[in-house]
Amino acid sequence: MAPAQPPTLAYVAWAAVCLIWGTTYLAIRIALETIPPTLLGGLRFIVAGLLLCAFIRVRGGRLPPVREWPLQAALGALMLGVGNAGVVWAELWIPSGIAAVGVAALPFWMAGTEAALLRKRVAGRVAFGLAVGFSGIVLLIWPSLFEAHVGGPRFGLGVLLVQIACFGWALGSSLSRRMSASTSIVGASALQQLFAGLLLTTVGSVLGEWQQLSFTPTTLAAQLYLVVFGSLAAYSAYLYALAHLPIATVSLYAYINPIIAVLLGAAFAQEPLTPRIAAAAALVLGGVAIVRQASRGES
Repeated sequence: MAPAQPPTLAYVAWAAVCLIWGTTYLAIRIALETIPPTLLGGLRFIVAGLLLCAFIRVRGGRLPPVREWPLQAALGALMLGVGNAGVVWAELWIPSGIAAVGVAALPFWMAGTEAALLRKRVAGRVAFGLAVGFSGIVLLIWPSLFEAHVGGPRFGLGVLLVQIACFGWALGSSLSRRMSASTSIVGASALQQLFAGLLLTTVGSVLGEWQQLSFTPTTLAAQLYLVVFGSLAAYSAYLYALAHLPIATVSLYAYINPIIAVLLGAAFAQEPLTPRIAAAAALVLGGVAIVRQASRGES
């Protein structure tokens, strides 16, 4: 019997993640102007989680049973508390180009954690596709690697923090595929964001970030954008794609996001589109195609 093909909606959800999360880097950078990093995530996820809970109740649905709450709390802590917040903190200390290289290593972390949990090797064609796509990311941001001074303990900590964030996101994603099948996607998204928000807000309070918190019209708009699009829409779409597509395919959003950011810069900030950028995009899309074909053959 031929393996069941993923629903078309799963690819639509994945495409939405690629597009929306490609725009959130700019929103995070803007919000950080007046919002401390830990509270930025904490407030964002609490608001998004509460809104999703209200949406579920208005539609007559129910949240996941209480026995599943510890699991959802753990997944939220890994993917959002470690993954998302780790990248936000790292961007305080390292240039965006180097951060992009670090985040683009996420597909390797996800393929590795998936292989470890399944106790099997990463398929050669999948690894090759990941390497092709990663080479495109390196080509894309290569000039920016040398624009800022490299050095100092916080720089090294920022680089390390990005990789810790990638590991937390990868581990949470792999566990999510196996442990939350009985939970609705919206319900899982609501609880994961709510618990992660509470965790980050607690940490932010311990760090004294409330004294540093303020809003301007611009930073408030950026934070609302992160809540509505980055959390309510894209995180729920990510969980849906994760439940229906091979994890190697889903992880490629980390390659697409920088391309989206560059295209947005060209469209709205008059940033140039050069042959180097075109070649980088071609490598990324080629890597995506290779991994998708290889993953389809294994499904």
